[in-house]
Amino acid sequence: MENSGITRGGRNLVTVVAVAGLLIALYSVFSQLSAPKVFGADDTEIAVSAGDHFSVRVPDEPADGFRWIIAEPRPDPAVLRATGRREVPGGPATAGTARHLDFEAVRPGRTDLRLLRCRTCAAGAADEPGARTLNFRVRVG
Repeated sequence: MENSGITRGGRNLVTVVAVAGLLIALYSVFSQLSAPKVFGADDTEIAVSAGDHFSVRVPDEPADGFRWIIAEPRPDPAVLRATGRREVPGGPATAGTARHLDFEAVRPGRTDLRLLRCRTCAAGAADEPGARTLNFRVRVG
């Protein structure tokens, strides 16, 4: 039998490292495929499946005193449930941040989602200077 210069322990180590690399690559692919979908301000039609989690990304400039809220009329809670909000560095077309409003598609149906960028966010906030609204039609299949 020829001696290739690689010990049995060395071959085992190479095998373990190769398998670990493969598992890391598979985890990366699956996490990308299963990551929540992110829709932008221009995605007025949102189609997701029941049980899906998704985010709506809106530009955010915290220093200007405005914030994004879910406005009235609120979405049908039997179809869509808000699950949180978070800031993400490097917002759209700015060096600032983006706000992600997170949702869960509860069960099949349709509902409207209205977001309001407001400063006081009290009654009549949609009419305050600088306010902005975004409207989405959400279809859960």
